[in-house]
Amino acid sequence: MFSPSSSPRFLRFTRYAIRGFAVFGVVVFGLMTVFILPSTPSISQSSTNDETYRQLSLFGDAFQLIRDDYVEEVDDKTLISNAINGMLSALDPHSNYLPDDDFKKMQERTRGEFGGLGIEITMEDGYVKVVSPIDDTPAFNAGVQAGDLIVQIAGQDVLGMTLSEAVELMRGPVGSDIDITIRRKDDQFIDITLTRDVIKMRSVRHESYGKVGYVRITTFSEQTTPGLEKAVAELQAEHGNDLQGVILDLRNNPGGLLREAVSVSDAFLEKGEIVSTRGRQGNQNSRYFAKSGDLLDGLPLVILINSGSASASEIVAGALKDHKRAVIMGTRSFGKGSVQSIIPMPGHGAIRITTARYYTPSGVSIQSTGIAPDIDVELAVVENLEAGAVREEDLRGHLENNAEGQSNTPAEEDESVNLRDYQLARAIDLIQGVQIFNTINQ
Repeated sequence: MFSPSSSPRFLRFTRYAIRGFAVFGVVVFGLMTVFILPSTPSISQSSTNDETYRQLSLFGDAFQLIRDDYVEEVDDKTLISNAINGMLSALDPHSNYLPDDDFKKMQERTRGEFGGLGIEITMEDGYVKVVSPIDDTPAFNAGVQAGDLIVQIAGQDVLGMTLSEAVELMRGPVGSDIDITIRRKDDQFIDITLTRDVIKMRSVRHESYGKVGYVRITTFSEQTTPGLEKAVAELQAEHGNDLQGVILDLRNNPGGLLREAVSVSDAFLEKGEIVSTRGRQGNQNSRYFAKSGDLLDGLPLVILINSGSASASEIVAGALKDHKRAVIMGTRSFGKGSVQSIIPMPGHGAIRITTARYYTPSGVSIQSTGIAPDIDVELAVVENLEAGAVREEDLRGHLENNAEGQSNTPAEEDESVNLRDYQLARAIDLIQGVQIFNTINQ
């Protein structure tokens, strides 16, 4: 049988597997990552443990057995790749092996442009779960929703696949179609045909509802902070001192770069801790603090979240909630409070492994619990139930109001009543209500 003592190649593999790593660069959340480069090889305490080598010997024996006796020939690269991925994916839903192509696509994603269907996914109960669809992408336009379970891809059952296998199956040339079957919470099965496309991330967009500003952040990429600053500046230029407040929409935002989550939080805070990370190793512990300066100069701020708000979105919502800088509205967030390290393996892609948890300024971990909104507002569609309502002015022969100083023209209709987005409409109501309250108490 195969053993470490009889194979120099296997010894080289075990030395590579146990060597140390040093932190490099930035932490990335979203699917929460830290980029790491290999350090000078060192012999750890565990490497001298005979039990460790016995277990590695077991792996080597299994590797050789499969290599020699499996019904079909499998190349060494595939066996090693599958072994590493199996070892990682068994730890938690966010640890996995990234072959070269996957690693490059992940790096493209953080720069704001990549190819695909436009969904953030994870694994749950053996199926691919949609964390959130990305705005203005094939999946979003086809009606894919946060929480959907993908049960079939191109006619193949997902049950039994790894996340990497499912992702690979969904890949294909831009412009080509792929059929998927999703299952909703009500056990409704829906067949959807999606056309693959290049996903160009527009990280920030904004508009106005009356005198209330609305800023939508779809992901936390390198474009986010500049986009936020530009959006707020344009809202202030449009409304001046009449700007009543801003709604920051983080619904279905799956996360992204930690530094951007910290920067967005800092944009609205004068001081205080934003987030901290804690892991087994001392170099995995970090604390991030706000610098003075509030983009809105204290104007009311409402943050919209839902079950698709994950990772970096939860950092922003948690920080601004703990500092009482914003009112959080919507439904409970996704609950991803872990940090993954991306460790490049020269010539072999990278390994993503969970190395820490993050905590809100109050010291609370939101792992598996999420951020609870200050005001619960379920997703709903607004319908005008007063359509066709009859009032005095509609009656034939009604008396006119001729009181001096009063107008017969009805008050200008609030723009928010035309919104079908119930959560957004309630956020607008809240900011306008604060403005009315402040006015009558001046």
